[in-house]
Amino acid sequence: MQHLRLLLAIEERGSLRKAADELALTQPAVTKMLQDMEALLGVPLFERHVRGLRATRFGTAATRYARLVFSDMAGLRDELVALESGKIGKVRIGAVMAPTPGLLAEVIRRLKRDHPLLDVSVQVDTSDMLVPLLEHDQLDVVLGRVPEGWDSSQLEFEQLGDEGLSIVVCREHPLVRRRRKPSFEALAKFPWIMQPRPSPMRALVDRSFADAGVAPPPSTIETAAVLMTASLLPGSELIAVLPSSVAAFYARLEVLKVLPVPLPRKLDPYGIVTRSGRPVSASMSLLLDTLRAAAADGHA
Repeated sequence: MQHLRLLLAIEERGSLRKAADELALTQPAVTKMLQDMEALLGVPLFERHVRGLRATRFGTAATRYARLVFSDMAGLRDELVALESGKIGKVRIGAVMAPTPGLLAEVIRRLKRDHPLLDVSVQVDTSDMLVPLLEHDQLDVVLGRVPEGWDSSQLEFEQLGDEGLSIVVCREHPLVRRRRKPSFEALAKFPWIMQPRPSPMRALVDRSFADAGVAPPPSTIETAAVLMTASLLPGSELIAVLPSSVAAFYARLEVLKVLPVPLPRKLDPYGIVTRSGRPVSASMSLLLDTLRAAAADGHA
């Protein structure tokens, strides 16, 4: 474990001297430890440059696994403490918007009903923001999709449902009063709230305008926050795109109106994204079983 701590200290500090100070060791001692690791693995882990040391591609791989080891040890400690106190543990969930008001809300209700001592944390964002957190063990599972072009060799994906999209405005928007279905040319004349690039939803909206032969709206506000979007719409001429499940939720609350304009393109299905070959804790097993059961019951 001390050798693994040294790997992380060198990567973070960029020098053997600073790494030695952090670990309260002498510089000759850490030099010998690094030489031992490189001899054992048979590859150079760090290389010298003008500002000290930087990881080679072998060192980058080794430090990534070192982080996973320490994360797993922290997870084990937390789970043992939880079991000793009678709790099941904790699950850290990342989710895109679509399953949040329906599937995820139902899953959390079921989990807290049947296992009231289970700790649940939820982070809602786009898949391109959530998947890196999953890979760095800051999340246990992502309800989303593997971003386009992402190296998925270390990930597993289990499809759960489709993510339909709806174009929404405030209830007093000028387009609501029109009898005819608005065209993309008419939509482009108003300011929009859009997700930041390169999110899949933003790419889909951009391609939908391109398919219609219309330039994207020149005036945009970029945010992936649903609450921010729902707060900006009332009393404005803004237009936004939300997952249909989220749009329907806010429409029932009479916060917004869904325009009768179907988007010609669809997002890829969303599902359960996990890391390959990772041990499944008792709390994770409960979460996955509840997710599958709720999806089978039609909540996806």
